[in-house]
Amino acid sequence: MKAPDFIYHRPSSVEEAIRLLSEYEGNARILSGGQSLIPMLNMRLWRPSALIDINRIPGLDDIESHGKDTVLGARVRYDTIEHSDVIAQRLPLLAEMIRHVGDRQVRHRGTLGGSLVQGDPTGEMPLAALTLGATVHAVSVRGERRIPMGSFYEGSYATVLEPDEMLVGVHYPQHPPFYAFREVNRRHNDFAVVSVAVVGSVDDSGNWEGVRIGLGGVNDTPMLASHAAARLNGTRLTDDDIADAARLAAEQADPPTDIRASGPYRQHLLQVYVRKTLADIREESLGAFLRAPVN
Repeated sequence: MKAPDFIYHRPSSVEEAIRLLSEYEGNARILSGGQSLIPMLNMRLWRPSALIDINRIPGLDDIESHGKDTVLGARVRYDTIEHSDVIAQRLPLLAEMIRHVGDRQVRHRGTLGGSLVQGDPTGEMPLAALTLGATVHAVSVRGERRIPMGSFYEGSYATVLEPDEMLVGVHYPQHPPFYAFREVNRRHNDFAVVSVAVVGSVDDSGNWEGVRIGLGGVNDTPMLASHAAARLNGTRLTDDDIADAARLAAEQADPPTDIRASGPYRQHLLQVYVRKTLADIREESLGAFLRAPVN
């Protein structure tokens, strides 16, 4: 199928783009990478009056370091994230997860902001942003606001952004020392059936703290397994600790049934992959301890 008719705009500034969004009163869509937007148009699931192409606006593809924080513009492409030395050093979980997104062609055009706004509950970028405690920066003619990723989604494919708001950047706080990620797919680089991302640190006593467990594909939105993380904070991440955390994560999730997997199968996979991912991060911390110089 072909997309329905629309008016095409190519603004040269954020101010011009948000003015256009306001004028169309919810009947315009932002075009950045187009990896989700164009198929939706071609299938006529969306019928906007206008497209606002932001690819000519300067600054939206910047990667900036602000002290311990890292700020990515909404138009930073997956390919840039994959090959950026700054991302590899400051946001290694993001660099790891980006390699699981689509194929080379998708990563060449797809953008961080597009993925977050699309809000696919199996998407790697929304899961990474949630697990890392990122904050979204949105602007409109009415002003700007910062939205924590934990409250960015109302449901599947639905954000809290108003029709006249535009996502312009994503702020990531300091990355924890240890991280791990796993996902299971029916085919390589296909949509995830279940994905698990974990971050945390170890105190001077060898106990874990600041543990965050992000889950994808097991709810209407990416979610944090907060009960499981609370169970692990202050522990040595023993096998029993990990088993308890996997059980608590499964109890908190509500996996859907779709063409890729049934809800009960996702529930099973969730426990398996939470255990595996927590074992991975424990192994990483032990490896870092063994590599540490002896005084």
